Amino acid sequence: MKKIVVFLFLVSCFIGFSQEDAWVYFKNKPNSETYLSNPLTMLTQRALDRRTTQNIPLDISDVPIFQSYINQITASTGITVKAKSKWLNCLHIRGTQANINALKLVSFVDHVDFANHLLNVAKTTSAKQVQFIPINKILETAINFNYGSASNQIQLLNGHLLHQLNYTGSGKIIAVLDAGFPGVNTAQPFQRLFTNNSILDGYDYVNKSANFYTGGSHGTLVLSTMGGFTDGQLVGTAPDAKYYLFITEDDNSENPVEESNWVEAAEEADRLGVDIITSSLGYFGYDNPNYSHIYSDMTGNSAFASKGANIAFSKGILVVASAGNEALTFEPHVGVPAEATNVLAIGAVKADKTYAAFSSIGPSFDNRVKPDVMAQGQASVLSDVSGTITIADGTSFSGPILAGMAACLWQAFPEKTNKEIKQLITQSADRYAAPTNQYGYGIPDFNLALSQGLSITSFSKNDFVVYPNPTSDSVSISFPEGFDAGTINLYTDVGQNVLKIKISSQSPTFSLKSLDKGIYFYKIESNGQFQSGKIIKQ
Repeated sequence: MKKIVVFLFLVSCFIGFSQEDAWVYFKNKPNSETYLSNPLTMLTQRALDRRTTQNIPLDISDVPIFQSYINQITASTGITVKAKSKWLNCLHIRGTQANINALKLVSFVDHVDFANHLLNVAKTTSAKQVQFIPINKILETAINFNYGSASNQIQLLNGHLLHQLNYTGSGKIIAVLDAGFPGVNTAQPFQRLFTNNSILDGYDYVNKSANFYTGGSHGTLVLSTMGGFTDGQLVGTAPDAKYYLFITEDDNSENPVEESNWVEAAEEADRLGVDIITSSLGYFGYDNPNYSHIYSDMTGNSAFASKGANIAFSKGILVVASAGNEALTFEPHVGVPAEATNVLAIGAVKADKTYAAFSSIGPSFDNRVKPDVMAQGQASVLSDVSGTITIADGTSFSGPILAGMAACLWQAFPEKTNKEIKQLITQSADRYAAPTNQYGYGIPDFNLALSQGLSITSFSKNDFVVYPNPTSDSVSISFPEGFDAGTINLYTDVGQNVLKIKISSQSPTFSLKSLDKGIYFYKIESNGQFQSGKIIKQ
């Protein structure tokens, strides 16, 4: 795929002179107590609030790498620092094998892990057998340039019902980790984001630049499925969410430093208080086959980016990743970081809910269900860099389509944890009881997820209790002490009064047979007191 591939393969044979990639891990963080005593020096208030809401304590992984260690490694002979990770307390470095090995003698270095697997094992150990072919790590295919409506990719998930209730991602922040975002600052479908100050910031980790409206166009297409808005042609799944745009992918090479860029961007997303990370990038093979992953690595927490994704989840972030487009290749399985234990891996279906043949399959090597769930990834409607509404294929688009809907669902339940939101999405899927290697748990129903989230689990003795909720027919009212009669009114999402019934503790049950399926708002009035809520008619 790239002209430099053959050259890299040949040069790797001359280990004494070749440039190798590696991670150097440190033993400790000598300044940790100072940071932990002053958390705003390492995390924003929004990040701290997210931790508080989800009852997640601070720990040493939140503390930055000791700067003196970075300085000394940077000053080492023949060593270039390419990326860093405070979560894993390490640097991604590049240099000769000899210069990297010399770091093992440094007092504060814990260990060194070469990206070239052969250099981490005894010479008598058999090497990994990796087929040397280019892998398309940016998960996209050809754009067909056909116009269409984005309604199906939202309605497939019953996401339009959340939008009708004004759950459009407001109050939620999504970090997009991708290859570039040209045209986002100029094309019409993104203008609404700028009008609403919804692009918060970004960074190019590949070129170490504050200019992120550059690079490959892939991130632009991805963002449009969530935040794009062209009336009558394209409405993203989270048009009112806010976004950070991070370039972690280098179009010019296939190298594990991109996994390190991914983790560094995820750490910044955590620092800024992001709620959701969505990434349409996948890793399996690299230009240098000795760096490549194989299926036996897909154990949920082995690859560098998968480790970072799991840590991001542990910090309260929902991590969504495209499953991959490799089902028809020699290695059809879900790759890094979608294979990570706590990542919500998204496969692709067609508009009619049938499996898209390219969508990477499961299970993981340790037999976990992957992909987790599915969304439309064939003939997905999106915007290109010029603002033209078109269609394209790939789990690159099913991933962010679902991530946007996750933001809408979380908006409805701001008190819930990322674990609870992930569970609501997964349990609402149509194959939850019988997952498969192609579909995972299936296609989520976000209206059902909303209903399940609204189900009463506890209540005060001073509250009216409406049950069952959701319901397919009748509803009963449990009256609190001191109340025995009243009136209940039901309204549609646009405020139309569709039902008014007198209720009492002697006749607390009434029927909803006359109403269509959907979400209704109720208002109970009794003895001058009022209580409001929602009822789901299934």
